[in-house]
Amino acid sequence: MSMPSAGARGVVPGTVLRGRGIVPGIVRAEALVSPETISGWGGIDPARGTIIERRHALFGVCFTGKVLVFPGAKGSSGWSGFFQSTRLLGTAPAAMVFTTVTTKAVLGAVVTRVPTVSELDRDPVQVIRSGDIVEVDADAGTVTIVG
Repeated sequence: MSMPSAGARGVVPGTVLRGRGIVPGIVRAEALVSPETISGWGGIDPARGTIIERRHALFGVCFTGKVLVFPGAKGSSGWSGFFQSTRLLGTAPAAMVFTTVTTKAVLGAVVTRVPTVSELDRDPVQVIRSGDIVEVDADAGTVTIVG
């Protein structure tokens, strides 16, 4: 039986990051990794599920149905309202994985109602890459890189 090989960045499929579940649930989907924090109000278009902050590294990229991996929320308390709108409009991410716990980010995850994990043992922004298939098990507080 051969072992899975590490990719160019040295992460082996099956790698598990352990953290704290914020919103329960389990989902497997493609990751979208943001190297920078995300603004809700004025930073996303809830109707299209895209990042519209002009200077953001993911400007114009759609997060709908993806595991959104990001350092945290920035901006006003309206952050959660904009992400709640993505749920109501059917454009929400499939799950959220973030590094820095703030009331904005946690409330945003709660009202979006998607599985969410934070406070991981390794920085998910450094370990996970956009396009990776990941399983977020917020019930167990784990994020597994599937492939």
